[in-house]
Amino acid sequence: MRRARILTTAGLVLALAFCGTGAWTYTQARTDDALVYGRERDEALADGREGIAVLTTLDAATRQRAERSIRDWRAVSTGPLREELGGTEAKAGSSARGTVTEAAVTALDTRSGTAKLIATVRVEVTPAGTAKPATDRKRLEAVLSRTGEGEWKVRALSAVPVAQEQRGEER
Repeated sequence: MRRARILTTAGLVLALAFCGTGAWTYTQARTDDALVYGRERDEALADGREGIAVLTTLDAATRQRAERSIRDWRAVSTGPLREELGGTEAKAGSSARGTVTEAAVTALDTRSGTAKLIATVRVEVTPAGTAKPATDRKRLEAVLSRTGEGEWKVRALSAVPVAQEQRGEER
């Protein structure tokens, strides 16, 4: 009987120690700066991918659809880019559909709410009056800013030049 009581007490102490260690580990993980930084990076990446896809897409089958695409551009952009896009005239014509194939956050400053993102984009351009799109690949760099609502929007978008290889020349 005494032996059973000792084993029960030891088992209870071990169980309490295990639960306490688990609670402490969970608390440390929830307040970990690296975890918070990782979540912020993931949010910037997701919002940036979406923003680049929208900014490389234009449905210009009709003037009304072109106006809707321009409104979508303004919804995912901020700052000078948003102002510049607001002056875009909506016309029916060629349409384009951008799909982000790869993207990565290259810089993130959570204090100032800025991030840089690079992406490769497949753009299918369909000229007016044709049914078959032509496909082009682009490499883009986006500067993102976090808004007051915590959403990341594209502040600047530029093409990344592809480095030309020099063949036959040794340095």
